[in-house]
Amino acid sequence: MTIPVLSVQCGKVRSFRGADEPSAIGKRPVAGRVGVGRLGLDGDEQADLAVHGGPDKAIHHYPHDHYAYWRGEIGAHPLLDDFGAFGENVSTRGLTEDMVCIGDRWRLGTALVEVSQGRQPCWKLDHRFDGARVNAGTVRARRPGWYYRVIEEGEVAAGDLMALEQRPYPDWTVLRVFGLLIAGDHKRDRASLEALGDVAPLAEPWARRRTQLLG
Repeated sequence: MTIPVLSVQCGKVRSFRGADEPSAIGKRPVAGRVGVGRLGLDGDEQADLAVHGGPDKAIHHYPHDHYAYWRGEIGAHPLLDDFGAFGENVSTRGLTEDMVCIGDRWRLGTALVEVSQGRQPCWKLDHRFDGARVNAGTVRARRPGWYYRVIEEGEVAAGDLMALEQRPYPDWTVLRVFGLLIAGDHKRDRASLEALGDVAPLAEPWARRRTQLLG
């Protein structure tokens, strides 16, 4: 499976539209090749390192496929006219949460990255979209995007291809895991929640959440 990269985005920490907290959610497309390191893209930043960034959240991927859905949900918004509206580093079309699995290894440009977890949305999405209920809508619609850890450093640019190299856990799509850990599916599917413990590449925060939900 190969998918073209539509755009690559980076962002700097700055004042977040009048909010008390700074943020780097405002990602903008980058021209040319961008270095991919263990902690993410060269030139990209995160404000709150307790919940953003780090090796398991080095790169955020959000399907550009979902932008049409959001226009239907919240109406026209300037952020939806470009890439990076959801703070994503990588934009593609033709690859969604039901097609990507935890533990997948993708060749991203010359780098090798591994899917570590889905994105757990927060209040900053609502604030970024001028109060629209994007945070809750992301959970309800199960359109979170996902994160990568970097296995081999390299470079990536818009126009490069993403190629799937390994899929060790084909039953564990981002959609399924997000449903269990974030969207409430664990309440009626404890067996899957228990089985998720065998998925070794799952990022530690989501592994802890699984343990908490098991009670």
